[in-house]
Amino acid sequence: MNKKALITGITGQDGSYLTELLLSKGYDVHGIIRQSSSFNTGRIEHLYQDPHKEGNKLYLHYGDVTDAGRVTTLISEIMPDEIYHLAAQSHVAVSFEIPQYTIDVICSGITNILEAICKIKPDTLLYNASSSEMFGNAPAPQNEKTPFNPQSPYACAKVLAHNMVVNYRDAYSIFACNGILFNHESFRRKETFVTKKIISAAVKINQGRQEKLYLGNLNAKRDWGHADDYVNAMYLMLQHHVPDDYVIATNESHTVKELLETVFSMLRMNYNDHVVIDKKYYRPNEVNVLQGDYSKAAACLKWKPKLKFKQLIIRMIKEEMDNNHEFGQ
Repeated sequence: MNKKALITGITGQDGSYLTELLLSKGYDVHGIIRQSSSFNTGRIEHLYQDPHKEGNKLYLHYGDVTDAGRVTTLISEIMPDEIYHLAAQSHVAVSFEIPQYTIDVICSGITNILEAICKIKPDTLLYNASSSEMFGNAPAPQNEKTPFNPQSPYACAKVLAHNMVVNYRDAYSIFACNGILFNHESFRRKETFVTKKIISAAVKINQGRQEKLYLGNLNAKRDWGHADDYVNAMYLMLQHHVPDDYVIATNESHTVKELLETVFSMLRMNYNDHVVIDKKYYRPNEVNVLQGDYSKAAACLKWKPKLKFKQLIIRMIKEEMDNNHEFGQ
């Protein structure tokens, strides 16, 4: 029998890369998608097969992680060996505009999954997507022992979800891990995220299809890696013999300004000719520096990033220029 994995947030950037990885390892992959008036499965269209076709290994189910009954039903029907919980309202700036929804999705989602595991299949392995945003303005570099200092509704919700996983792990001895992933990007990112926004705009400006790029704080420093590397870390956490929490990062930090300079210079342009600062893109609470220390993951999981800052940018620019279509937003 093939191992069975259940992925929430399967249609997102991380979900699509994780699906590719697990299918390559022979898993049967089940994903939860929300019913909506328009399909949002563009990132996994290249993986989807007719469910009636023999040998199909990817299955999609309608549901919402905030619906405890549906979560319980799906887990009882699928009986997954592993669950990767990626679903969230994941945009930090948006969380200031819809804090209640952000909190509901993140906190109710993980609680529903933890409860279902305990009641239905306690031997299920669980990965929960925590976030570097939980560290806020804590001194860098940040590791697993760094105190959380959340600076947004999104980060506050993620801290609670993270602690719920730790609590259930301690209370019920389930195998549950938190992955504290720092910024990880790819061509499959939504354009509302700054790396994708900058690279997509720079390519369009280079091709004469756009004139200006509007941004906020250029001095914010982030630790950027590639999503393809980071989903491998998720997988490794659930293959380890002990459930634990891990920082996944590159040990490097770069400003948004450095990102701009690098992208535009690679395309032989000067970003000053095209970038306009718009204060509406500033956060009510700014997070100044996020830089992760992945020493624990390197020691315990034998994981390290394959792509760092410049290699990440080169790959994203190439993919942006090679693709004439966008993955579903």
